[in-house]
Amino acid sequence: MAIELTDELIQLRRTADAARAHATAGPHSAEGWRPWLETAAAVNDAVTEHAKATGQNRYEVEKALVTAAKNADAPHEGGPMAS
Repeated sequence: MAIELTDELIQLRRTADAARAHATAGPHSAEGWRPWLETAAAVNDAVTEHAKATGQNRYEVEKALVTAAKNADAPHEGGPMAS
């Protein structure tokens, strides 16, 4: 069974990845890392909620999300899903 992801979930992961890159590019500071940590927590919550709502394995959703977020031009299963 293909893992279904939403565009919003993929974009949230890409935002977290960008925040991580920004946070780790400079010297460590709580203020500099806060956007990454908050966004990473939001991704974690969103993955859990999405997996539960769609009856998918949470680990498999996260694994597919990491791949989809890294492959910006690659198509993914799902697309926009009505909540």
